[in-house]
Amino acid sequence: MNSVEVDEDIWLARYGLHPRGRDLDAVRELLAEQTRRERKSQGHGDTILMKLCVVQLFTAAAAGATGPTDDVLLIWRAKRASFDAGCSIDVQLLCGGGLDATKAYLAGLGTEEGEAALRWITHCEESEDFEEFTPAGWAAYYAEYYAQEG
Repeated sequence: MNSVEVDEDIWLARYGLHPRGRDLDAVRELLAEQTRRERKSQGHGDTILMKLCVVQLFTAAAAGATGPTDDVLLIWRAKRASFDAGCSIDVQLLCGGGLDATKAYLAGLGTEEGEAALRWITHCEESEDFEEFTPAGWAAYYAEYYAQEG
């Protein structure tokens, strides 16, 4: 897919907030591509489009359409691609399958990347960024957010 021609509005119209099956693969591919661009040349990825892809993956996990932790590292890489991406992609979006499941998954990886993500989530949890967090609540928030954007 040539994402140069794709923007947030086109992507949202094409897949909505709840892509399924092969459409999720397209979301993952676009997110990975935009992450590479953003990492390679700060500002050459589309962080607005990246956030939409992350929200799509988050809602898939929150709805049980994917495994609860299938996309955690992909989302973490996107968040870490640049300062702008880090600000755009909320830490809660790592936890579509739930906070506890995400933390357990990251702890069990035994990798530097997993440990870094776990440390960040734990830090944010201690800072009360996860007060009243539920995947369903955040999915509802983003459904309303993107409905207003359209």
